[in-house]
Amino acid sequence: MRGVHRFGVKGKLAPRSPNDVDRAAYRLELPPHLAVVHDVFHVSQLKKCLRVPEEVVDASQLQIEPDLTYEEQPIKILDQKQRATRRRTINFYKVQWSNHSEEEATWEQEE
Repeated sequence: MRGVHRFGVKGKLAPRSPNDVDRAAYRLELPPHLAVVHDVFHVSQLKKCLRVPEEVVDASQLQIEPDLTYEEQPIKILDQKQRATRRRTINFYKVQWSNHSEEEATWEQEE
């Protein structure tokens, strides 16, 4: 029948129900102020999280842009190291970023 979608039909190009979630994906319960974020994520994008109340970031403190990005600012430099190449020495700094703990600090090359 023309114009009728059958969601149970198997096949590569068969239409799927809009609520189908793959075995390798999870639908997260997000707070109402994050309703614009797609709530289905593939398992490769998720990390195990043990809730630590002291480290909860209040979403109202973040300056979230309309495209759902935010700018991180460096808080402090935790460590420094140098790597020598044939022609020069490159400085690297371990930087702690805003809204992140010291364990999540990253090594950044000197600009």
